[in-house]
Amino acid sequence: MLAPDEYRDLHPLGKAPVITDGDVTLAESGAIIEYIIQKYGNGRADPPETGKLDNFYFVHYAEGSLMPLLVNKLMFTLIPQKAPLLLRPLLKPIFGGLAAHLIDPGIKNHCKFIEAHLERGGDWLAGGDHPTAADFMMSFPLEALQSRGGSGSIGPLTEQYVKRIDERPAYKRALEKGGKYSYAS
Repeated sequence: MLAPDEYRDLHPLGKAPVITDGDVTLAESGAIIEYIIQKYGNGRADPPETGKLDNFYFVHYAEGSLMPLLVNKLMFTLIPQKAPLLLRPLLKPIFGGLAAHLIDPGIKNHCKFIEAHLERGGDWLAGGDHPTAADFMMSFPLEALQSRGGSGSIGPLTEQYVKRIDERPAYKRALEKGGKYSYAS
């Protein structure tokens, strides 16, 4: 789950993801996406005028609101699994119960929120006919949520949205180049 030690050679925090582009080394998903779009996007990932606020919102929502819940859920799952063998039977129901009461309701609420936003129409979060930074930021948390089963399930429009992301030729090329990735376990 943590980045390998050699990432410290790239960035002082030793974090992933990190990119190097000439003399620029940048960590943080949102910063990386914004940088790439501004430097190389040539307007292709710009939101329509009517979607600028949604784009701005979902870029920050992805890691500021949704990902913390998913990381907490993952931690509450991993702690009992990684604990010493004799403690696992004790820790699993404790952490499972805590997750069920403290984390799962929030995840369900976020799933409803995302589904309601997608019900307003458009293939992408900021509207328009192409993905924007908001979609790039939301792709990982939604794929992670879908792959782990979430708390209940994501809605049908959210499933279709994730499928649209996965079917994009650029997404497929990225997986071919970088390989499939794990959502942590």
